[in-house]
Amino acid sequence: MKITILGTGTSQGIPVIGCKCDACVSNDTRDNRLRSCVLIESQGTNVLIDTGPDLRQQMLKSETNQINAILYTHEHSDHVAGLDDIRPFNFMQRIDMPFYGLSRVLKDIEYRFAYVFRENPYPGSPKASLNPLTPAKKFSVDKLEIIPIEVMHGILPILGYRFGDFSFITDASSLSEKSKNLIRDSKVLILNALQKEKHYSHFTLSEAIDTIQELGVEKAYITHVSHRMGPSKEWEKELPDNIFPAYDGLEITL
Repeated sequence: MKITILGTGTSQGIPVIGCKCDACVSNDTRDNRLRSCVLIESQGTNVLIDTGPDLRQQMLKSETNQINAILYTHEHSDHVAGLDDIRPFNFMQRIDMPFYGLSRVLKDIEYRFAYVFRENPYPGSPKASLNPLTPAKKFSVDKLEIIPIEVMHGILPILGYRFGDFSFITDASSLSEKSKNLIRDSKVLILNALQKEKHYSHFTLSEAIDTIQELGVEKAYITHVSHRMGPSKEWEKELPDNIFPAYDGLEITL
């Protein structure tokens, strides 16, 4: 299995428009962060997590030419706004792209992208099929088995996902014991940390570190990072030996 992290930024990305903070003017390429997106490749099956507003750029940069399914964490714009850019995959693969997510999320996508789902869509519009998920209920895309994991984004239930020894969680602010048990014994965990200061709907850096250590995973990476965290070279000094900053283009092989 190969995991490619295509976007590690929060809703504004880094650099933020008009900002001259240390992170936004950093020369460290790790501090150039597009919006959240992950590609999972396993035995000829390619699964994408989220279609944020940078999707076209991410697909071109990664030279991705096949997507078999798209998993959605939740309905916020930085995770869905690039949906229209799935069209080349529709054309190349001649498929209606399977979308997976919570029923609430799929209904929101159906409403916001109504032109995709109307009875007689405009020729050339994206084509998709909607597949609602139940948290903790395993499903498969081809031979790839996936477990959806419910996490809380403030007061909003959203999904993370586990693929074998790899778990991906973004935008979380808390995990139930049931969800923690679904993540435990992962070899690799990617977990969000927005900033160092307390936030109502995202883990802080210290909260993410505490959660990773509680879960006992072998290796972890921090994603969904705001410019308020500062440059990577500074905050990575606060990380334990088995935790690292994620960055756009990071590849992990399991």
